[in-house]
Amino acid sequence: MSLWLFSLNLNLCKMRIKQFDIWIADLEPQRGTEAGKVRPVLIVQTNLLKDHPSTVVCPITTKVSPSSDILRVHIKKGIANLKHDSDIMIDQIRAIDNRRLTQKVGELPHDLHLKVNENIKIILDLD
Repeated sequence: MSLWLFSLNLNLCKMRIKQFDIWIADLEPQRGTEAGKVRPVLIVQTNLLKDHPSTVVCPITTKVSPSSDILRVHIKKGIANLKHDSDIMIDQIRAIDNRRLTQKVGELPHDLHLKVNENIKIILDLD
């Protein structure tokens, strides 16, 4: 293994990605209706896969849609260290390579964990 790859793997191991953490991620290149840009994302993947090289996330946007209660979970400014009122885009759930994650921002409060889980179950038609 080259020194560069060893260093990259070491940095990823130090990141400690956990479910319901909010991280900054580089989602470029964007395709079609996918959320792009460098933006916060919510980690929704189980902690059982903490050593997996990719992570399931929901992008977060500052374009709040107050009337959308299933496709979005609303977060008030200041919660989880977010600087603006924001929406977790449940309908944009996707897996990304861990190298796209650059910095931890904060942790989602427990009451919002329940809302995210409920909305994901609805979107994916899970019992």
